[in-house]
Amino acid sequence: MGRVLLKVIILGDSGVGKTSLMNQYVNKRFSNQYKATIGADFLTKEVAIDERVVTMQLWDTAGQERFQSLGVAFYRGADCCVLVYDVNSSKSFEALDSWRDEFLIQASPHDPENFPFVVLGNKIDVEEGKRQVTQKRAMAWCQSKGNIPYFETSAREAINVEQAFQTVAKSALMQEDGDL
Repeated sequence: MGRVLLKVIILGDSGVGKTSLMNQYVNKRFSNQYKATIGADFLTKEVAIDERVVTMQLWDTAGQERFQSLGVAFYRGADCCVLVYDVNSSKSFEALDSWRDEFLIQASPHDPENFPFVVLGNKIDVEEGKRQVTQKRAMAWCQSKGNIPYFETSAREAINVEQAFQTVAKSALMQEDGDL
């Protein structure tokens, strides 16, 4: 068994907390300073899944994705795609469809029907009454797309971040194994 490198792409509108989620997962810290990603950034983390040590490469985009195609190289070889929205923004939730479509077009996985996605509804720590997207609505969307795993997270409070990325890693590993 050689070392396995899992490429995970994180998509979603800017401002939904993609970078914060990555930082929380990889570095166990919430960073509030917002640094616009130029092009694409990635962080790596070694994780053990079922007694195998794998390296996860988490790729994050600039947030200007809408205006500039990131190019196929960014998407190529992805093993899992994480779609992130902010539970306090309907607009970011409604954008999930186009993010998913964009990914499938650009990455063109050989089995698009079964390609692993994971959806994260982030920023659940924001005060009551701000929330615009119910858990039920999000879960219905995920179900309609072939039962995509769904997690509600808070990068700030480190809620569900570890669990969500464990699922991402497992899904990516299954995809990678299937490709061999």
